[in-house]
Amino acid sequence: MRRTPLLVGLVTAACLALTACETGLEDDGDGGDTKPSPSASHPLPSPSPSPTSTSSPTPSASAASGVGDLGEPARTVGAGTIGILEITPTTVVYGAQGGGVAPQNGVFAVVVLTETSLSANPADEEPAPGGGWQWVGADGSVVAAGGGSAGQVSLDGYPASGAIQPDDTAVRARVFDLTPAQAKGGRLVYTDGTEAEHEWELPGTDTGPEVADVKAKLGG
Repeated sequence: MRRTPLLVGLVTAACLALTACETGLEDDGDGGDTKPSPSASHPLPSPSPSPTSTSSPTPSASAASGVGDLGEPARTVGAGTIGILEITPTTVVYGAQGGGVAPQNGVFAVVVLTETSLSANPADEEPAPGGGWQWVGADGSVVAAGGGSAGQVSLDGYPASGAIQPDDTAVRARVFDLTPAQAKGGRLVYTDGTEAEHEWELPGTDTGPEVADVKAKLGG
């Protein structure tokens, strides 16, 4: 019996079927179950891109200006780092006279200071050479305390100097002889014994708890 053609046909058909199966299946590489391979009509999904933040970075806080307001204390040091005083400007008063003395430039400005000794020994203001108290006007002009006719103004109860005992407090005053433009507010500057500058913004109107007392002593 001649069965060769039939046998060859069966083998050929089996091979074609096996080839078709291999085309549609893909080995997973470890001898396990096979998975369908992607085709052009059914591509695998692409990974989603990572979200990008659109928020702005939080701005850092701005640096402190170093300029205080009326009523804010500053710790100052005397010459040779001896004598520590906490100084607080508390009041500013403007006047057209000072106990019978007329200002050369038009206006007296009196600044009242509360000074507390933080030393183990008596302390006093000890500014660096060329330092001390200054008034800086809005136009940048600088006036030293006691200039013009200000040095002739004396206010009872507000001494200009003197040792302050440890933990004690003294109330003092500094007088400036200003032009009307300079008397519209300014910046008070004290340069201590270490040449450190301490600054305060002062209003252009009478302000503070000692206003009435100072005005009465100025005579205005």
